[in-house]
Amino acid sequence: MLNRLAYRYHQILERHFPEQRLFLKSDTETRFIRLRPATQIMALVGGTLALAWTIVATALIMMDSIGAGSAREQSARRQALYEQRLNALSADRDLRAEEAARAQERFNIALTQISEMQEKLLASEDRRRELETGIEAIQDTLRHVIKERDIARGEVERVTLALNEQSGVATEAGRVADAMATLEFLTGALGDAAEARNEGLAEAEAAREEARLIAEAKEAQELRNEAIFARLEEALTVSVEPLEKMFREAGMSPDDLIEAVRKGYSGQGGPLTPISFSTSGGIVTPEEIRANAILNGLDRMNMYRIAAFKLPFAMPVKSAFRWTSGFGYRRDPKGAGIRMHEGTDLAGSYGTPIYATADGVVVHAGWDNGYGRLVTIRHDFGVETRYAHLSQIRVEVGQRVSRGDRIGDMGNSGRSTGTHLHYEVRLGGTPVNPMTFIKAAKNVF
Repeated sequence: MLNRLAYRYHQILERHFPEQRLFLKSDTETRFIRLRPATQIMALVGGTLALAWTIVATALIMMDSIGAGSAREQSARRQALYEQRLNALSADRDLRAEEAARAQERFNIALTQISEMQEKLLASEDRRRELETGIEAIQDTLRHVIKERDIARGEVERVTLALNEQSGVATEAGRVADAMATLEFLTGALGDAAEARNEGLAEAEAAREEARLIAEAKEAQELRNEAIFARLEEALTVSVEPLEKMFREAGMSPDDLIEAVRKGYSGQGGPLTPISFSTSGGIVTPEEIRANAILNGLDRMNMYRIAAFKLPFAMPVKSAFRWTSGFGYRRDPKGAGIRMHEGTDLAGSYGTPIYATADGVVVHAGWDNGYGRLVTIRHDFGVETRYAHLSQIRVEVGQRVSRGDRIGDMGNSGRSTGTHLHYEVRLGGTPVNPMTFIKAAKNVF
């Protein structure tokens, strides 16, 4: 039964795939190769599979090319939006700085005006006190005159009595004449005293009116100063809070950064110098306290700016690229099992420029086993960045670089499966996720 089925199967194969012979002829002999139906079927199946594999591989390559093109366009659009936002933030920062400078100038003018008003107010107060002193002197004089009048009146009565006793004659006309003379003298003295008093009161009222006007002008100036201070404090808050948030999201303490920056940049000057208080025991005004708080905030923002340029908050690649592998454990692309990936990979075209992400000093520039061509930059605050698998190195050991300086070109050197940049960030020698710094800076730079 099995032989019959095998025979029929063989006949079917012979009908569709008859046995073929491939003759090989030489000068001395002729040989042939027998191609049985099973062999022909295997060859046909193998060729079909090879053709199908070729078609699938071609389709995958085309889809990858299309996807890469789309990713490049998206990266270009993101890059354009990033640059546009950076320009807008730079313009806004410059505008805030210009507004702060103008506000500082207006504040200095306001302080000068307030000082002049205070001097006028003190002068009017002194004048008022002088007038009050003059009025008191006039009143004392008037009291003295009245007292002398009373004494004179008593003296007149005594003399009149004495004359009457001596002469025995006291005419009514004489008494009337003496009384009229005394009354005229007293009336003149009282008129002069009243006129002097009225003049003193008028001068005192004028001084009070001038003091009221000066107080109103001072109050208006204080309201203007309050508006200026409020705008300055608001602008300072809007500028400083994103920087503090960026440092905290990167895992760094803003206060420690400020202290470290001050150790290297301890000088102060220019418009950010705090207002010096008098040491002669004078009272410090609230305006001086608020002005010093604003100036300290501006100085802190300046320290943040210096620290930001010394930390890797920038992108190492500015051309089109795509993320291929992130920070953390992954399956090794060379088949070495699960291994820790201590950086992040950015794939792009061969020779794509690579830039330093912060100010620092190059401590390594050469070949390093699995890293291939490697550039290592040491930054402040114990931070270090590494740029691996480069095709070309454009810096030397000991060279000081700034953020945005070109340090090499993207390549495929070392233990790599394709053109890309392996980018690492280390804190105190321990690798950390570079995306922490990149994401922390996305709303600031």
